[in-house]
Amino acid sequence: MSEMSFEQMLDETFKTIHNGEVLEGKVISVREDEAVLNIGYKADGILTRDEYSNTPVDLTTVISVGDELTVKVLKVNDGDGQVALSYRRLAAEKANKKIEEAYENKEVLKAPVVQILKGGLSVDVEGGRVFIPASLVSDVFEKNLDKYLNQEIEFVITEFNPRKRRIIGDRKQLVVAEKEAAKKALFEKISVGDTVEGVVKSVVDFGAFVDIGGADGLLHISEMSWGRVGNPRKVFKVGDKVTTFIKEINDDKIALSLKFEDTNPWINATEKFAVGVIVTGKVARMTDFGAFVEIEPGVDALLHVSQIARHHVEKPSDELKIGQEIEAKIVDFNEEEKKISLSMKVLLPEEEPMEEPVAEEIKTDAVEEAVVETENVADEPETVEDDNPSKEEENEAPAEIIENETEKSVEVSLEDESKEDVEPEEAEEEIKSETEE
Repeated sequence: MSEMSFEQMLDETFKTIHNGEVLEGKVISVREDEAVLNIGYKADGILTRDEYSNTPVDLTTVISVGDELTVKVLKVNDGDGQVALSYRRLAAEKANKKIEEAYENKEVLKAPVVQILKGGLSVDVEGGRVFIPASLVSDVFEKNLDKYLNQEIEFVITEFNPRKRRIIGDRKQLVVAEKEAAKKALFEKISVGDTVEGVVKSVVDFGAFVDIGGADGLLHISEMSWGRVGNPRKVFKVGDKVTTFIKEINDDKIALSLKFEDTNPWINATEKFAVGVIVTGKVARMTDFGAFVEIEPGVDALLHVSQIARHHVEKPSDELKIGQEIEAKIVDFNEEEKKISLSMKVLLPEEEPMEEPVAEEIKTDAVEEAVVETENVADEPETVEDDNPSKEEENEAPAEIIENETEKSVEVSLEDESKEDVEPEEAEEEIKSETEE
C-alpha cells in the first residue's frame, strides 16, 4: 500500500459535503455584509448578507461570534476555494412547509409586512414570502398601502404553488368576517334613542358616516345641528370622535343625530321669541327678498327687505353684510312652523320729510317773472288789440272824435313835411314870425 501524501491525510480528517446539504456551522467572524462559519470542512463557509435574509440587514446586529447556525450548502467551491452557504433558503423551505400546511388546513397566519410592492404587500412567514394583492388587503380599496409596512397582519393562503412561485394570501375575507360578527353583535344590543360613541370614517356632501363599533351610521347634514349646516366638511373631518344618538334603525341601516332634545333652542320659544321682544343677532345669509338672522344657535329669523329701513331698500346687500350684528324687534312668531319675522324699521326714528330747494327756487323765480311782467305792462301805452274792429264799433264812435283825429293827423303830416324841407335858420325865422302874429 502506497503512502498517502500530507494533503490526502489532511483531507481524510474532514468530512465530505455536497451541494444542497444541510449542516451546522459555528460563526468565527462577522462583518456587516458577511459572516464566516466553521463547518468542519477543509474550507470555511461564507454566509453573505443576501443569503441570510430577504431583507437587507447589518449582520453584526443579528449574528455574533460563537453563534451556531443551521445552513444549506449552495456551492462546495465558490471559485475562491470557499463554501457558499445560505441561511435564507433553508428558512424559506421550512416556511414553505408551514405555509403549505396552513393552506391545506385553512389556517389563519400572522406575519409582518416587509415590503410594499406595486400591486400589493409582501409578507415574511419565517423566511418564506407570501404575496397579498392590493384587492385582497381590505374590504375597501386602499390606494396607499404604506401604513401596513412593518405591521403584523392576519391572512389566509388562497393559492400555493411554490414551483411557479405563486403563494397568495387573502386578508379581505378575514376583515369582512370580522365586521359581520361585530355588526351582528351590535344590532343585538342597540335600539332607537340610545346614545353611542363613534369615529367619523368619511365626510360627504350630504352628511358623515360614523363607525359606532361594528357598523356605520349616517349622520345626515340635517341632523348635525338645530341650525343650518352649509357644508359638512367645515364641521367634521375623518377621525373626529362624536357622541350621537340613534334616531332610526331600518334593516341594517342606522340613522344618527346630534339634535338632542335638551339642546333644542325652541324650548320655551313662546316666551323667548314673543312678538315685541327686541333681539340681537348676526346676519347668516341673504336672498333677494330678505336676510336670515341667527338670533340664537339653531334659530334663524327672517328680516324682510321691506323691514330693514324706513326708506326704500332695493336688496338686503345694499344695507347689510354677512356676519353683521344687528338689533331688531320680533314682529311675528309661528311656533308650529318654527318661523320668526323681524323688523329693524320699527326701531328706527321717523324720518323728517326731505326739503325741496329746487321746487322753492322755481316758485321764487315764477313770482319774480310775474312782477317783472306786470311792470313792463304798466310802462307800455295802451294799444288796441283788435286791428280790425267790427262795423258796429265804427258806427258807435262819436263823429267829433273822428273829426278831431283826422285834423290832428293832417297837422302832424304837414308839420313833418315842412320840417323835412326847411333849413334850421328858416325854421327859426318862421317860428318867430308866428309868435309875433
